[in-house]
Amino acid sequence: MRFFWTFFWTFLLVQMLTYVVSSMLGAPYDFVTGSILAVGTSVLIFVVASIIPEGPVEKERLH
Repeated sequence: MRFFWTFFWTFLLVQMLTYVVSSMLGAPYDFVTGSILAVGTSVLIFVVASIIPEGPVEKERLH
């Protein structure tokens, strides 16, 4: 379920960002470009989340 919600919110936020940036640049809004960016961003978020350790890392004590 977390994958669905991550993709859902990423999709909405990237579509919003695509719309705002295209409006600021005077370019036409393209839903397909926003969708491709949303999928890529979601994959990047999933990869980064799998790389980062979940708990605190214990430091080695030097004697």
